Amino acid sequence: MKFIVTSDIFKKLSDMYVGVVVAKGIDNNKDYPAIDKLLNKYMKYSQQKFDGVNVKQDDEIIPYREAFRKIGINPNRYPCSAEALFKRLSKGKELPHINPLVDLNNAISLKYTVPMGTHSLDDARDNIMMRLAKSGDTFIPLGKDEVEEPDEGEVVYAVGKDVRTRRWTWRQSEHGKITDQTHNVFFPIDGFIDVNRDAVDKARDDLAEKIEEIFGVETQIGYVDRDHPEFEWE
Repeated sequence: MKFIVTSDIFKKLSDMYVGVVVAKGIDNNKDYPAIDKLLNKYMKYSQQKFDGVNVKQDDEIIPYREAFRKIGINPNRYPCSAEALFKRLSKGKELPHINPLVDLNNAISLKYTVPMGTHSLDDARDNIMMRLAKSGDTFIPLGKDEVEEPDEGEVVYAVGKDVRTRRWTWRQSEHGKITDQTHNVFFPIDGFIDVNRDAVDKARDDLAEKIEEIFGVETQIGYVDRDHPEFEWE
């Protein structure tokens, strides 16, 4: 199976860089105190970091807002996932503990200030693609059952015609979400070569290390950029 970023995406975002982690055989239906501790630690860290700060004016968030505008997404209406997390924490709220994989993903996202996705591979029968939405694509919002049709030309993550994330890193679908019964996972970590490639690589390596250490499974890691638009795993 592959993760593929299509050429029309790089025409819009030539310096885009995506770190990738793939993990298989995970038991996500157990308690992992180490993950709870990590998430609590980086929630407190983020609350302190953004206390009294306008999140959308933060130097690490601005590049994502600019990139959203470049591809035709209003970041005020549809903020990237990392910005949404930090806005919640800056208001003194906490993130809910959902399940170990999602909680670990959120902890690493907070630590490195990068948007990170979690996609179940359990029912994926096709390559995961970051591409422009087209006619016939469908999307089901988290916690709902009505079907939406993404706008044509919208940047999405998709498996076949099943859109897994709308508006790049804005909102994930009901299909592909991580549950207690998820065993195989794909994590994309979105960033930019000339802005925060180092942070993306560190987040990727840290996530892979934590997965191997806590869940006891092997991971596969890689990246995608304009010169390497595909990443394949076994």
